[in-house]
Amino acid sequence: MNTEMYQTPMEVAVYQLHNFSISFFSSLLGGDVVSVKLDNSASGASVVAIDNKIEQAMDLVKNHLMYAVREEVEILKEQIRELVEKNSQLERENTLLKTLASPEQLEKFQSRLSPEEPAPEAPQAPEAPGGSAV
Repeated sequence: MNTEMYQTPMEVAVYQLHNFSISFFSSLLGGDVVSVKLDNSASGASVVAIDNKIEQAMDLVKNHLMYAVREEVEILKEQIRELVEKNSQLERENTLLKTLASPEQLEKFQSRLSPEEPAPEAPQAPEAPGGSAV
């Protein structure tokens, strides 16, 4: 299949639909189409009718495909929104935990990090009266 000239997946799909066999569409539209197509003495009107039915079937398939793609896009958009919201929540929680952790806890945590991961910067904890951090 030569699809280099098609730019989008939809164009490739339409190209592939155009290449389906008559027998496939005749099974969708009824057996009489096959007998008309296989008869070499079919008139020009019969060929046009067959072409019209094939075009209608391809339009139907295209419409169903587009509907399914739109549905999937909406589902993925919703998942992205949920993941962005969850990520923001986790970032806020992480920031809060960093600010509440003592320097000793942060140092212990950083020592557990793998060598590939950069160590997070420890926030400067304000010193409480008496010399110990809160």
